[in-house]
Amino acid sequence: MRLMHLWRCSALALAAFACGPSFSQAWPAKPVKIVTAFGPGSASDIVARLLARELQSEYGQPFIVENKPGASGIIAAEFVARSTADGYTLLLTTNTINSGNPHLFKKLPYDPIRDFTPVARVCNFLFILVVSADQPIKTVSDLESFAKAHPNKVSFAYGNSTGQVAGAAFNALAGLNALAVPYKSTPQALSALVGGEVTYLFVDLASSQSLEKAGRVRALAITTENKSPLAPELPTLASSADLPGFDLAAWVGVVGPAALPGDITNKLSASINRILRRKEVVDKLTSLGADVSPGTAAELQSYMSRQYVVWGDKIKAAGIQPE
Repeated sequence: MRLMHLWRCSALALAAFACGPSFSQAWPAKPVKIVTAFGPGSASDIVARLLARELQSEYGQPFIVENKPGASGIIAAEFVARSTADGYTLLLTTNTINSGNPHLFKKLPYDPIRDFTPVARVCNFLFILVVSADQPIKTVSDLESFAKAHPNKVSFAYGNSTGQVAGAAFNALAGLNALAVPYKSTPQALSALVGGEVTYLFVDLASSQSLEKAGRVRALAITTENKSPLAPELPTLASSADLPGFDLAAWVGVVGPAALPGDITNKLSASINRILRRKEVVDKLTSLGADVSPGTAAELQSYMSRQYVVWGDKIKAAGIQPE
């Protein structure tokens, strides 16, 4: 009888082992953390909270957004890269973390490719050039004239790598001598612009919309090469400043730590892609200035690899030296 009991226990144990790790099958069995590299009110924060709400509704478990701003996303990226790969810590990543930082810093505490498991593409964000509405600057040409008339007194703010690279590229192509002023996150950079601490700022449409509607900032142009239906009234920087080829956009995706179990990755990827095809979600993101671009884990991996090269070329062309 005892031998029969042991045999049954062994058989059950083998069956459980063959089915794979129980934590993967049960995911999510507890709250899931979505880390974002920028502060409340930023574009990535808005997207993270929208996804968290939809995922919580889908799975019946809390999806909690945790903001870890600072150091151009390095703090958030390192935190997630060093987290347990069990599906309970995710990163809403951006081009800043995986495309820009590797070329902007000589050394990073994370590898932009090897330290993360791609889960799903989410969207691209339109970036625009804005100035304070208090300034007598109505066009890009006005800004160029103002900058050239006040050498060494003009500056631009940035709260992420997209703003940094766009500003540096604009300076280089337009022949301006503007000081680059870093801020912890986009909302702080916008506050500095409105407060008159800096002259201009390249910012995502989502973060600047409320200030523009309130008459606090003035949008001058978009950074993509072609006009966008997201802001049809704005000219392109390439055309308005006679800077052919100026083309810059920001991307957003979801990743986990390296070696995230395949069943969790596939389950979460399918959920996010399903969410991003819901009309109310698409409408919300579009209203924020986002071009919704759902994609599988494999598609995000391929996209991240391509963008690593693209951003390296942009940063080199802008003459930015790694820190």
